[in-house]
Amino acid sequence: MKKAILSLALACVTGTASLAQPLIGISANTSVSTASVSMTYINAVKNAGGVPVIIPWTTDQIQLEKLLGTIDGLIMTGGEDIDPLRWFGEEPNPHIGEIVPKRDSSDIIMLRMAVSKDIPILGICRGVQAINVAFGGNLYQDIPSQVKGTFVDHSQQAPRNYGTHTITLDKKSLLYKIMGCETVAVNSYHHQAVKDIAPGFKAVAVSKDGVIEAIEKVGSKRVIGVQFHPEGFACEGGDTPFLSLFKWLIHESTPAAKATE
Repeated sequence: MKKAILSLALACVTGTASLAQPLIGISANTSVSTASVSMTYINAVKNAGGVPVIIPWTTDQIQLEKLLGTIDGLIMTGGEDIDPLRWFGEEPNPHIGEIVPKRDSSDIIMLRMAVSKDIPILGICRGVQAINVAFGGNLYQDIPSQVKGTFVDHSQQAPRNYGTHTITLDKKSLLYKIMGCETVAVNSYHHQAVKDIAPGFKAVAVSKDGVIEAIEKVGSKRVIGVQFHPEGFACEGGDTPFLSLFKWLIHESTPAAKATE
């Protein structure tokens, strides 16, 4: 009953009338005075047929339990660097950027709970890094100083709806099945990346200089993380490989998809 009421309220807010549309939680950037996400995430979810819900940081597991009992799917968004000392036991690199310990804790607790509940998850940029760290992997803290032979610009100055380098997808992967292409030009706004992959996950896309661009959970159809920003393309609509990622999340978040497992 509570979920139906929340769905109805959100439908009114977002201008959609269908209660069949799944609720997609989007992890927020949070400060003392605000909890927000870029409209690109919100519009990408709406364009794919879902109802977006902003989730502020919290490490209160009772609150997270209620939140995860309400949403149908989850997007972990981009943002700050993850604290290497706390989460994978490395001294911070001199080039590490801003860290937000409360967000780290919130994201990692939420991810572990969401996976245990089989909630479909799409991790984006920091989101894929958080997935990897949450389940035992680690990161390159700074690509330019730690990845030998790198030649791709992983921190572009171009608009978010413009791809500046290509990635190659594993043709045996779920990601390939979703996006329908082996090579695609992506946008790129990061200086950290997945290094050693967490147990139970596998790399399914790489850039030309060997940096991991996507991972997915082995044996699951419901957990994918990508290093690029598909919402930068999908927010504009159009039937593209990037919108297909959000359509996959929406589909896997429906009761019908979950009933087939």
